[in-house]
Amino acid sequence: RFCSGSGDKRRLRRRFADRFGITLPRFDVLATVERHPDGVTMGELSRSLLVSNGNVTANVRQLEQDGLVSTSPSPEDRRVLIVALTDKGGALFSELAAAHHEWIEAMFGKMSPEEKKALFGLLARLKDSIGAAVDRKGEK
Repeated sequence: RFCSGSGDKRRLRRRFADRFGITLPRFDVLATVERHPDGVTMGELSRSLLVSNGNVTANVRQLEQDGLVSTSPSPEDRRVLIVALTDKGGALFSELAAAHHEWIEAMFGKMSPEEKKALFGLLARLKDSIGAAVDRKGEK
């Protein structure tokens, strides 16, 4: 998810809520789970989203209640939960992703392709840097 400022982020939150009745953090969870067809652990989900385990758990529980994701114990360690999209969740995510893409394209419409590529590259590096800092903090 890339937004150029807090106003754009608020606009996305409002659009997701108004059009689909879903929050931006839940969209982010669905997007991450969608990239893992065999499922993703709660810990991997938390690390990928750069949020706390508690935050991920609350969002996953709500998505599970809505029938959009399922959870099951890992075959290797029954204490670890694997999160996967349901058919209903996959169908909804397809709609969400299409709308999100349309909104983001409109927000970045005045930028050249080169500017977008440079910005996205820098944001990816920032995310990696933040992730590394979080991992280092956990090692202490």
